[in-house]
Amino acid sequence: MRPPELAFVAATFLAAAALLAGMAAAEPFPAALTLERALPHKGVPAEHLRERDRARHAGRGLLGAAPAVAGVVDFPVEGSANPYMVGLYFTRVKLGNPAKEYFVQIDTGSDILWVACSPCTGCPTSSGLNIQLEFFNPDSSSTSARIPCSDDRCTAALQTGEAVCQNSDSSSTPCGYTFTYGDGSGTSGYYVSDTMYFDTVMGNEQTANSSASVVFGCSNKQSGDLMKSDRAVDGIFGFGQHQLSVISQLYSLGVSPKTFSHCLKGSDNGGGILVLGEIVEPGLVFTPLVPEQPHYNLNLESIAVSGQKLPIDSSLFATSNTQGTIVDSGTTLVYLVDGAYDPFVNAIAAAVSPSVQSVVNKGSQCFVTSSSVDSSFPTATLIFEGGVAMTVKPENYLLQQGSSDNNVLWCIGWQRSQGITILGDLVLKDKIFVYDLANMRMGWTDYDCSLSVNVTSSSGKNQFVNTGQFDVNGSPRYRSGLVPTGIAVALVHMLIFGVLGSR
Repeated sequence: MRPPELAFVAATFLAAAALLAGMAAAEPFPAALTLERALPHKGVPAEHLRERDRARHAGRGLLGAAPAVAGVVDFPVEGSANPYMVGLYFTRVKLGNPAKEYFVQIDTGSDILWVACSPCTGCPTSSGLNIQLEFFNPDSSSTSARIPCSDDRCTAALQTGEAVCQNSDSSSTPCGYTFTYGDGSGTSGYYVSDTMYFDTVMGNEQTANSSASVVFGCSNKQSGDLMKSDRAVDGIFGFGQHQLSVISQLYSLGVSPKTFSHCLKGSDNGGGILVLGEIVEPGLVFTPLVPEQPHYNLNLESIAVSGQKLPIDSSLFATSNTQGTIVDSGTTLVYLVDGAYDPFVNAIAAAVSPSVQSVVNKGSQCFVTSSSVDSSFPTATLIFEGGVAMTVKPENYLLQQGSSDNNVLWCIGWQRSQGITILGDLVLKDKIFVYDLANMRMGWTDYDCSLSVNVTSSSGKNQFVNTGQFDVNGSPRYRSGLVPTGIAVALVHMLIFGVLGSR
């Protein structure tokens, strides 16, 4: 999903400064406050952060053709979960002939891969992420073809509301789309098919340069926050499970398994792992995905803080058209259904160390401490169907708002939601997540995402690690460096950038 520019506390930074300055009069807490942030210039008020998250909820994908053998496909990961540093994770895709690279946001809350096309109205021409933006031009690619409304793939998209056509019987009318996001921003364009390039690790322990013809969106108009350049990328890569997603396309073509995994590094430098394949780790636990849902819905049953189950009506988490629990890498923060929000925040406040000063400011629960968060704040647990637990460490629900000397101001980074609970990057970071679509289940475990991981293809026989080594019989057979094109080889190599921004 792509919610608008979220904002976690109204006038966060001004309020933080006033709060800490006021406390200095009563406590030995210096009035001079150094705010630590990296969102453009003067920080981002909480409303914008919330809006950005609301805007990340749309899009679907399509189908192509090209022979291939199922293997593991790897994509580089850049960006971070820190909304004051980046607030999104993105990868690179290589499209067209001659091929060009495009930076696209990793979004498990939507389905379509779309990139900005030339010409484009309202599309940014530069980015504050220190990346060079590209515009896809189907007329400049020898392998590109526009999808007409008469195409069966467009017909499928029309049935799910992912395409628009003035004349569905026309062989010349382009198959178009229009997506409007929660903040009023939007994108529109038409579908094209073209070649996507990537490297796969095959079941025979060999790497292969692979390509496949996929259908994706060619956006020629953007509006609202999508026009802003501060955290602009070339498009959005939807990792949803619908027929139109690139994940589904590549599986249908035999290129990759019906499983993908990620491990998003939580440090400010960010980076991580994104692979079409299943990360294999002993600590992984699995819970069923709710079937026949447009998103990755899970059955959340209860929440505990410091091992104590909270008094929350479990029916608040039941899946319906207006409520449920969604896992969404395209959302920066976490949104907790209204009836569960106050019990959660109150339990955290009641369980902090006695040395922590608790302060409520503009409706937001904040804390001041000079100690580490791990020693000062409790651990929470989300409990899903089957009794499967997800550990929520303090860094998964707190955001640092400012500091002065050794004192740091932390505030609850989870937001109140009406109906839908959304697990965004704040809680997804520093964990392996496996989306096992073949068995309709999702798995996770805490993990240091800067380390190597084992990954298997659909055969379940071969395993690989993100240093570029793979070995079935115990001896290294291949080691890759960073791929110049940025499209992954073997398994995962971490691409980490220092200061990046987010949409």
